[in-house]
Amino acid sequence: MLFNFFHLMPWPYLEEAPTSWPVSTKAFDAARARDLYETYTADMAYAEDCGFDWVGCNEHHFSPYGLMSNCNLIGAALVSRTKKIKLGMLGNLVPLVNPVRVAEEYAMIDVMSGGRLIAGMMRGIPHEYRAYNVNPDDSYDRLDEATSLIVKCWTSDEPFRWEGKHYNYPSVCIWPKPMQRPSPPILMSASNAQGAELAAKHRAIMGMTLIADLDLVRKNIDIYKSAARAHGWEPTSAHILTGHQTVIADTDAEAREIMRKAMEYFHQVLMRPQREVQTDVLQNTGFYANAEQKQYFDKRLQTLRERTLEEQIEAGTIFCGSPESVVKQMKHVHKALGHGVFNMTMKIGNMPDTAVRRGMELFRDRVLPEVRGL
Repeated sequence: MLFNFFHLMPWPYLEEAPTSWPVSTKAFDAARARDLYETYTADMAYAEDCGFDWVGCNEHHFSPYGLMSNCNLIGAALVSRTKKIKLGMLGNLVPLVNPVRVAEEYAMIDVMSGGRLIAGMMRGIPHEYRAYNVNPDDSYDRLDEATSLIVKCWTSDEPFRWEGKHYNYPSVCIWPKPMQRPSPPILMSASNAQGAELAAKHRAIMGMTLIADLDLVRKNIDIYKSAARAHGWEPTSAHILTGHQTVIADTDAEAREIMRKAMEYFHQVLMRPQREVQTDVLQNTGFYANAEQKQYFDKRLQTLRERTLEEQIEAGTIFCGSPESVVKQMKHVHKALGHGVFNMTMKIGNMPDTAVRRGMELFRDRVLPEVRGL
């Protein structure tokens, strides 16, 4: 079993919840932000000392939900702070940006790190398309084509011409090329059937976050495996990643108190300004291919908001408790899914960074030895 320490880099200092998106920067303080970047990157580098296999970065826009508008900058900062841990760029929202630039930056990170890149080709969530003024109807087509173009950039030694539906380049030949050949491992979000099929097409690791129903996740895994076989390859457990917000403390009671406060800030403050624009994009665009996918997305978010903390623990959505309790929770989810990577978000909302560090150390000393062999 592999473990990824994933970080959203949230802004933890809002006294009132924003009511609109994009979020005003009146409450932004650059000096505080500098300290946050230092704390957050130090925690991410410390993940290597705590036995994590990957450290994960992401990308979001126009919101205090996350201060990482370009995950590659954080990935580059981590190159010199770490030695062995994989750098999980989870990742660039490739339908929204120049894919050749993504290919170049990813190649740089892979070379500078000595071949430690996990290359996330992410589609993004609905409001990101409003941020960059890209038509959400084209999101899957753009993701599919951009991923193919990026791999072509990595694997072609001679200049080539690209004439596609969404991207056109008269001549491309990037320097440097990635150290991992023929290309770094790719990860794509696959929380629905269409995503699972696309990840299988590109022989990518499938990533599923914020699990709402283990039965639905199993169905997605089955779709992914079936599609992979149709494309001529067989996934292993290491090709399947599930994401979980995680609090590990000395006792169950302490962990639940930390999680309740952190989740309140996360859902009621950080998530609040995105909800209206996300709903608008979902209702008035083709971000999802059909009504069934829209209904699944809405139901998943509603379920996560309405469940009690105890119900989320029972469902496997989150990990929360003493080391012994978290071991049991992880074993339960793994038994149900048979996957090979846990993606753990251990900085949730405004939870104290001292609690994050304590949780990391408890994971290293008392959780990891019990679950590494799953």
